[in-house]
Amino acid sequence: MWIDTHCHLDAAEFDADRAAVADAARRAGVARVVIPAVARENFATVRELAHRLDGGVYALGIHPLYTPQARDDDLDLLRREIEASLDDPRFVGIGEIGLDFFVPGLDAARQQHFYDAQLRLARDYDLPAICHVRKSQDPVLKGLRKYGVRRGIAHAFNGSFQQAHAYVDHGMHLGFGGNLTFERALQIRRLAQQLPLDAIVMETDAPDISPSWLYRERNTPDQVPRIGEVLAQLRGIGPDELALGTTANARAALPRLALSPA
Repeated sequence: MWIDTHCHLDAAEFDADRAAVADAARRAGVARVVIPAVARENFATVRELAHRLDGGVYALGIHPLYTPQARDDDLDLLRREIEASLDDPRFVGIGEIGLDFFVPGLDAARQQHFYDAQLRLARDYDLPAICHVRKSQDPVLKGLRKYGVRRGIAHAFNGSFQQAHAYVDHGMHLGFGGNLTFERALQIRRLAQQLPLDAIVMETDAPDISPSWLYRERNTPDQVPRIGEVLAQLRGIGPDELALGTTANARAALPRLALSPA
């Protein structure tokens, strides 16, 4: 059994065949697909989608790339949506939140404002955070430390070994996906190979971050097992061992996964 801990299955790229994509993932052995929100406009969408799909679960949050359009009252709405979801077994945490210092033109202070506010929500409701850490590993971790959020996932991790161990020491797990299938992705492959197995969770970020065999094509959650095979080879273990380990890690990172129906 595998868990895709990060999949934007609500994206427009799946409008034509979303149910078929989800069915293919189930047939491939992906028992859970975590669908994170990115803005107020899709809070209801990811919830409804998670309930409609076998194995679907969701997180609620405001993505840093959506902060230019976000309003302060979106945070009030997010709090209400979180409170309304606490009894929902398919709700697993706060996400996707974080900071992005790669995309030009984003207001760093505005990103930080929304990130801090959402970390306070994670702290107040004792929920894990699914964090966007592109070119922002250190300030994202600084926020987690400041607000005492000690569970969750650093999505698409691509930092140094020192940063990786700092996240793990804080209680976070690190998400790896299609990037590790590219032979030129030397740092990501070294991290995926050498970090403790109990630090790692699997993800696709579908429809983005496609593996090498789908280069420039749409990514899908059924790719997790094949990505896992590449990672297992890098680590010198069997795919079944990797699947068991990363599934246990996902449940540790997102404890409410234990509540979601099989």
